[in-house]
Amino acid sequence: MKKYYLLFFVIGLLLLGCSKKKEKFSEKSISDTLATYLTLANEDTIAYEDRLSYNKKAFAILINQDNDSLNRLSLFKVANRYFNMNNFEEYHKVVQIILEKSKSSRDTVNIAKSYSYLGDYYSNTIQKDSAYSYYKKAEKIYQKLNDKGNLASVYINTAIIQSYENDFFGSELSAIKALNVLRDEGDINKIYDTYNQLGFVSTELKDYEKALEYHTKALNIGLKNNANDPFQKISSLNNIGNVYQRENKDKLAIEKFKEAIKDIESIDNKSYLHAILLDNLAYSKFKIKDFSGLPDLFYQSLKIRDSLNMGVGIIYVKIHLSEYYFEKKDSLTSQKFAKEALDLSKQIKNYRAVLASLKQAGIVSPKESLMYSAEYIKINDSLQNAERKSKDRFARIEYETDEIIQQKDKLAEQNRNILFFFGLVVMIGILLFVIKNQRSKTKELMLKQAQQKANEDIYNLMLYQQNKIEEGRANEKVRIAQELHDGILGRLFGARLNLDSLNKRQDDEAIVSRNNYLVELKNIEQDIREISHDLNREKYALNNNFIGIVNNLIEQQETVSQAKVSFVVDMEIEWEKIENYIKINLYRILQEALLNINKYAQAENVRIEILKQEKTLKLTVTDDGVGFSVSKKSKGIGLQNMLSRAKACEAVFDIKSKIGKGTTITVVFPMETNQK
Repeated sequence: MKKYYLLFFVIGLLLLGCSKKKEKFSEKSISDTLATYLTLANEDTIAYEDRLSYNKKAFAILINQDNDSLNRLSLFKVANRYFNMNNFEEYHKVVQIILEKSKSSRDTVNIAKSYSYLGDYYSNTIQKDSAYSYYKKAEKIYQKLNDKGNLASVYINTAIIQSYENDFFGSELSAIKALNVLRDEGDINKIYDTYNQLGFVSTELKDYEKALEYHTKALNIGLKNNANDPFQKISSLNNIGNVYQRENKDKLAIEKFKEAIKDIESIDNKSYLHAILLDNLAYSKFKIKDFSGLPDLFYQSLKIRDSLNMGVGIIYVKIHLSEYYFEKKDSLTSQKFAKEALDLSKQIKNYRAVLASLKQAGIVSPKESLMYSAEYIKINDSLQNAERKSKDRFARIEYETDEIIQQKDKLAEQNRNILFFFGLVVMIGILLFVIKNQRSKTKELMLKQAQQKANEDIYNLMLYQQNKIEEGRANEKVRIAQELHDGILGRLFGARLNLDSLNKRQDDEAIVSRNNYLVELKNIEQDIREISHDLNREKYALNNNFIGIVNNLIEQQETVSQAKVSFVVDMEIEWEKIENYIKINLYRILQEALLNINKYAQAENVRIEILKQEKTLKLTVTDDGVGFSVSKKSKGIGLQNMLSRAKACEAVFDIKSKIGKGTTITVVFPMETNQK
């Protein structure tokens, strides 16, 4: 009925307009008409074409009005209605107009809002790098305005874009930034979205314990906010179930999915979330060989997804149906669903779905498995290259955005200086000032050119001198290493041979003594060899990419240990500005910590974090191993070495551990110390 009341109201307005067509509309009548068009364009019960028509009429009124804050606000409403109707092209055109109007009025708030809207537009297309670029532009303005609410939204959207491109570490950092901004805001919906994103990223990084922690926090918010938004609780239950499913804890996953389905069926049993839950429940039941309710649950999910035109969702249900029928030895039906999933994924150009479909098709169609495998490898390689390029573009966009903002700030400062300059010109006489100022500028330019040339010469000389010094140091270290290896090691080796020759004495005491000497000499021999190698590579390592060195250490750890290592590093750390002795000691402490984990911890997962916190550098090494009692266990040489290195850097060293609960080592290095 509401639909018809609104239509009658509009018809009445039009009839009234026809009876007075010779009169001009007053400002009030235009305002009333605009409000009516915007209201009708936002009414879901009205047909799509009618809503589109009302929105176009509202835009036609606004485009001819004066460019003021109220006009721009109304244009944003028009853009929002296009977005809700999934008419992204018209949405993009309107936002571009708002951006130009905001720039001409120097409306910083709406410029930032326009950038954010453009980011939303590109995030709904395949141009994720453009979305990232606009979000970065909005971020810089919101930071200057100290608009924490909108800044948090930009961080969350950036995190989603990064995770879509498999930049999970970057996504995690962006989400953490959002969480830090939201701590004092109290916006529970945005905090909920942030915890969900962190949970998703942790799941993709296979840090399931952390993922459950984040999704549980989101669930707690959903429970408190259930009256306002019941879907939050349901979505969090589904997310927790997904984590359990990824961990192969399908019985726990089934409990969560059933609880969520029970809630959603009382609200909306034909929503996209209901379809996802049905598919997830069915797949977990399939994995544990519980075929009750199967394949009906899959078909229920498929029916809802077909009605909502959920392309990707349809693909994965069909893959699951293919797996189910393959398990039931129905090869023809299994191949049919696998082929349908592959065709649809290619049709909608979702290459992740294509990979999943190819993998399943290769399993259920042995005769064509080689063809599917070759296509899988080809697409997977191209997808990885595309993801790698996207990450590089993200870094480049962020750099270019910062550079543009700096240039704008510099231009703004120059403009202020010019205004001040012209004020002085008026006071002392325009003509005389211009002449004197021109001469002064000419002299200054010549002096600057001469100074710049001198600075370049001095800098080149310093570089040459530094290179010579470094070359001398390197040569000296090589010489010392050769002396240690060829001289001392040779003599020790000769001594060992001489002791070997004394074995002609057959008494027990002589044999024991000689063997002890031999073992000791071998140890000395090995120590000198290690010192020789360290002298050669210590400086070399520091002059190269420090993160690359740490990654090599982690790769070595993974080859000798069963533990899975995750590594998180703050990308804002400028390693070239950090003193070498700090990097040396950080590396050695990390090396010793990993060695201890290999020897004693029996850990399955290890997490390494290197973060920048104001003027400090924080290293955290966490494992889920057997742990030990910190108060009772005697301090071995490895722990003493870590303490000694931390003390040498004036760092704060802390170790926490409980039996059966794992161990956490934290070292906080000051960026600036009294060490020279």
